[in-house]
Formats: sequence, structure tokens, C-alpha cells
Amino acid sequence: MFRTLLTINALIVFPTLLYHRIQSQKTGEKLDRRQEGVFVLTTLRPIGLVLLLSLFAYMVDPDWMAWASVELPRWLRWTGVALCAMGTALITWTLRSLGKNLTDTVVTRREHTLVTRGPYRLVRHPFYVSATLFVLGNSLAAANWFFLATGSLVLAVLLVRTRTEEEKLVARFGNDYRSYMRRTGRFLPRPFRELH
Repeated sequence: MFRTLLTINALIVFPTLLYHRIQSQKTGEKLDRRQEGVFVLTTLRPIGLVLLLSLFAYMVDPDWMAWASVELPRWLRWTGVALCAMGTALITWTLRSLGKNLTDTVVTRREHTLVTRGPYRLVRHPFYVSATLFVLGNSLAAANWFFLATGSLVLAVLLVRTRTEEEKLVARFGNDYRSYMRRTGRFLPRPFRELH
């Protein structure tokens, strides 16, 4: 049952990501990914690929990933399913809010705008928050320590990349982004009284 639910979730998330990625690529603009730095370039995508392939293997046949399974109570596995559902809702909201500003790197597009609507009203990096929900959710629902280990590595690299990303956004948007940083939490919302 958990495999089926995770597969359904993946069949929603991946086409949604692909659609928005294709839409954002219609500008034909080339982005310089080297600005992410050597560490991020050499670690993020390879570790992310290992995570995706292992998740795919689990969805095809859970026995392929049985070597990394752990015993978890059913309520905790259902918590994982709920986290995946929350991640799906958040990533969909995030992608719709980003529109043509979507990139897979720290570099902004020539026509990039500062997005402060949708989930960006609450946190500066909802994409990474949704990634966290997916890592935890898939790990718990599948009861698999390898998903948690590789997912945690991906999240650690994203955390490192966030610093460069925010430096690029400050360079691009100046005081507008600094003001946005003061009123909006990086990964967790600031007190709701500060929201407009």
C-alpha cells in the first residue's frame, strides 16, 4: 500500500516539475551553472540522481531496496504519506508562483522578477522546504534508511547552495531582497504578525 501511494505521489510530482521546467526553458536562455561553485556542482546532482534511482527502484519492486528497510510503526509510515502530500501541495504552489522565474541553479534569468507571493510570502525557499518534506515523507513511508541518508546529503548541499543563491539575489535585487530577507524566514515562517 505504501509503495502504491508513493508511486501515485511521484506520478503527480514529476510530471508537474517537468511541465514547469519545460515552460521556464522556453526563453532559450543559457544559465551559467558554474556560479554554484565546484562543491555544489560535483555533489548535488550525482547524489540527487542516486536518491531518485533508489526511489524508482523501490517503486518498481520494494525488494530491490529491502537491504535498507527498517521496522517502523504503521502510524509513522502514514505520517510519511502525509508529509509527501504536503510536499506535493507546496511544490505545486511554489512552481505556480515562480512561473518563468524557475531555474535549477543559483543564477537568475535576464527577465527574472522578485517573487514574494504565494508560499514566498511565508518563506524564502519553499522549494527546499518541499524537498525536505519529500525526503522525510518518502523515508518514513517506505521505512528506508538509505532514502533518509541520501536525502539528507542532498538537503545539506542545498543548504550550502542557499548562501550563494541569496548572495546572487541580493546582487540582483539589492535593497528589495534585503527587505524581503528581514521580513521572511529562510525555511521557516517568521511570526505571522509580520506578514502583510
